[in-house]
Amino acid sequence: MNESLNDFLVNITGEIDTFMYTYILVILLVVVGVYYTIRTKAVQLRYIKDMFTQLTEKRHVEGRRSISSFQAMMVSTASRVGTGNIAGVATAIATGGPGAVFWMWLMCIIGAASAFIESTLAQIFKVRHKEGEFRGGPAYYIEQGLNARWLGIIFAVALILCFAFGFNGLQAYNMTSSLEYYIPDYATNGVALGVGIALIVFTAFVIFGGAKRISIITSVIVPIMAFAYIALALWTVFSNVGEIPAVFALIFESAFNFQSIAGGFAGSVIMLGIKRGLFSNEAGMGSAPNAAATASVSHPVKQGLVQSLSVYIDTLLICTASALMVLIFYVQNEAAATALNGMPLVQMAVNNSVGEFGIHFMTFAIFAFAFSSIIGNYFYAESNFLYITKNRYALLVFRLLCLAAVLYGCVNSFDLAWNLADIFMGFMAIINLIAILLLGKWALAALQDYTRQRNEHKDPIFVASSIPGLPPVQCWKEDELHDFGPKPIKEYIDEALDPDAPPLT
Repeated sequence: MNESLNDFLVNITGEIDTFMYTYILVILLVVVGVYYTIRTKAVQLRYIKDMFTQLTEKRHVEGRRSISSFQAMMVSTASRVGTGNIAGVATAIATGGPGAVFWMWLMCIIGAASAFIESTLAQIFKVRHKEGEFRGGPAYYIEQGLNARWLGIIFAVALILCFAFGFNGLQAYNMTSSLEYYIPDYATNGVALGVGIALIVFTAFVIFGGAKRISIITSVIVPIMAFAYIALALWTVFSNVGEIPAVFALIFESAFNFQSIAGGFAGSVIMLGIKRGLFSNEAGMGSAPNAAATASVSHPVKQGLVQSLSVYIDTLLICTASALMVLIFYVQNEAAATALNGMPLVQMAVNNSVGEFGIHFMTFAIFAFAFSSIIGNYFYAESNFLYITKNRYALLVFRLLCLAAVLYGCVNSFDLAWNLADIFMGFMAIINLIAILLLGKWALAALQDYTRQRNEHKDPIFVASSIPGLPPVQCWKEDELHDFGPKPIKEYIDEALDPDAPPLT
């Protein structure tokens, strides 16, 4: 593309991106989050204990490919937690000041209510496939709840363009660019291409294995990388425990001036690491419900609560870990900290606390965060592709194109694709937020049903007929609910080794 034309397109899409998120989406996200915080009586705070207990929810519908509540949460967390949780937090602090962290925390709590509603809706309107796996998300509840398949298709297309061809290429670029510390000319000597080829091999192994394999991989990678990263942050905190009062004083003292408020809102979107374009936890954006719908649970609210917990893991744990490491460096050497931004700021902050080992660890963390995000993002895209068409040849071509986007991202920095991904996600977010405002009454009714059974000391079980007026749904019929209980480990091993088992697709 002609360089001047490319620059023009980058500038114009950047303007659209900025306008969309500054004047439309931020306001809409906050309004919807506050509205559902009030309507649910702050379910995201009242039922924190239930969020943890539902993680161990056993699968309630038998099927070789059905996945557990915990696995579904790991898929969504894999997508939420990306390289932006590292570099994005540093950028938020550099842009808006230390007070930006306070506003990130606040928006996380508010957004958890929206996450609860959209994920509960995804469970209510999910569909079951022949081998026990579930699919669902905004496209599905838009079609079934609003009787508007055309709008569901528009949402699905926007999500595919955003996640499969936008965000995944960007995560791949962030992964390879982390090698610059070790190989300054990595982009021109074939290293980036080699990393790209290796990455698409690993990615292909996972995505051609279907939802079950994706959930298994993310259930391993996400907890390991999250605990390791938090462990590094805790080491940094305890090694500099004398600085912690000053860090929190700095956060709260600067939280209520104009610069920090602007940075707080901007910082929340920066944390995804994609042109400051989205909130890091994606609450209300319409992405996580695609993972929430896949869980085999006895009540939709259970997965809604689990997905609210995923929002907290993303922001209150992972992003706060990054913020504390950066702010300790900020307190100890403000001049050096204010001269840096993004990944270099995080690297120097870690280096300041644990030495050069910290830089090596950060490189590993970036690779792990990026790979898990690529897998989680692909899962969302495939779910929406299958909503549009289930043709297996079309799916094969789609998967190959997704791998090509990952490879391209490893060897190219494409600001235009970055802006377009932001814009597409803006469209899908607006569609989703309007949908959950129109359909939220069914999630609220499900919450009332859950609360009633919970107060009666029952393990809540949902039946669609218990909610008068609920649009026809494919699941949750009384004769389809079964509790098979946990299976012995031997049965899982026998299933995995069964030579007659159908291949994963």
